[in-house]
Amino acid sequence: MPLALLALAVGAFGIGTTEFVIMGLLPEIAADYGVTIPTAGLLVTGYALGVVLGAPLLTVLGGRVSRKRMLMVLMGLFVAGNVLSALAPSFGVMLAGRIVASLAHGSFFGIGSVVAADLVAPDKKARAIATMFTGLTVANIVGVPLGTFIGQAVGWRTTFAAVAALGVIGLLGIARLVPAMPRPEGTRLGRELRAFRNPQVLLAMAMTVLGFGGVFAAITYIAPMMTEVAGYSEGAVTWLLVLFGAGMFLGNLIGGRYADRALMPLLYTTLGGLAVVLALFTVAAHDKVLAAIAIVLVGALGFATVPPLQKRVLDQAHGAPTLASAVNIGAFNLGNALAAWLGGLVIAAGLGYTAPNWVGAALAAAALGLALWSAALERRTPAPAPAAAAVAPARTPVHH
Repeated sequence: MPLALLALAVGAFGIGTTEFVIMGLLPEIAADYGVTIPTAGLLVTGYALGVVLGAPLLTVLGGRVSRKRMLMVLMGLFVAGNVLSALAPSFGVMLAGRIVASLAHGSFFGIGSVVAADLVAPDKKARAIATMFTGLTVANIVGVPLGTFIGQAVGWRTTFAAVAALGVIGLLGIARLVPAMPRPEGTRLGRELRAFRNPQVLLAMAMTVLGFGGVFAAITYIAPMMTEVAGYSEGAVTWLLVLFGAGMFLGNLIGGRYADRALMPLLYTTLGGLAVVLALFTVAAHDKVLAAIAIVLVGALGFATVPPLQKRVLDQAHGAPTLASAVNIGAFNLGNALAAWLGGLVIAAGLGYTAPNWVGAALAAAALGLALWSAALERRTPAPAPAAAAVAPARTPVHH
């Protein structure tokens, strides 16, 4: 794997920390601003919607500059958003800071996925994408628990200031290590948009929305679920997030290894397993040991879907992968927003802090249904061009 993938992973580490650390700090932020837990959950929904909107917008606007330069601009925007969050005097300003930071998220992972795939041989593309996403999973093992601990010990504003500093490190890493790959000649917005006429691209994105949404239905409200239902202390939430991050790391490795070999069978296994585990989590949340095991499995099964879903979009978006890749990252976060909102609804309806797990199980089961439908359609139509053609190296004029 090329050293440049390390720079992408560093940027992913910073973005992953700010995306997920909010879950462990929801009670503190809610208390500081005097809002309810479901209202504070809007910080998750707002961030996710910002990714959905920012992914296509910034990818299109950045189409006239080199991919390296665009990645650096995106990291600068990420830093600015986290500084605003750290200084926010009101909940509304805090939400605005989250949205500003989120605008960079989708395009960074979308463009980064294409760059990562460009750097390696065709049979290693999913593994290269997984290597970049390792930064996101390591963030959940190190960055998120550490940020949660700092936020609980000395204040959540310090956490977001530290995240901004991580963004600066990521920016410097990209400037130093990512090669100056020229913008592919012949790339046109119309050609990128035509990729969305392929029903398989849309089905893959719908699987992304529902599948990863299942994860976020449970994880968004993990802090109150574990303290109010399982009986853990507030301080234990940090270590529970470490377990979630470890599961994500393991799932990312599995997804990256097997997506190049058996992509659709991997999706059937992970989405089906995720639906079952989330349903069982409703009961397991009442026992400390079982709850901890369920958290690991949710992270592992949920994140094992990321490399295959991202590669699925790359494979299907023939010759025009950049916008489709970024939009698919937005689809992950659309699922996050949908799940956080639905989870807040069932809690606000008085169904309890375990109710979001049922929401997540239903979303994952729906994603499995779409995967089976997609495979059935594919068996009745000609096979698509291989990923090697869809994500050609940058030296050859030419894929969230």
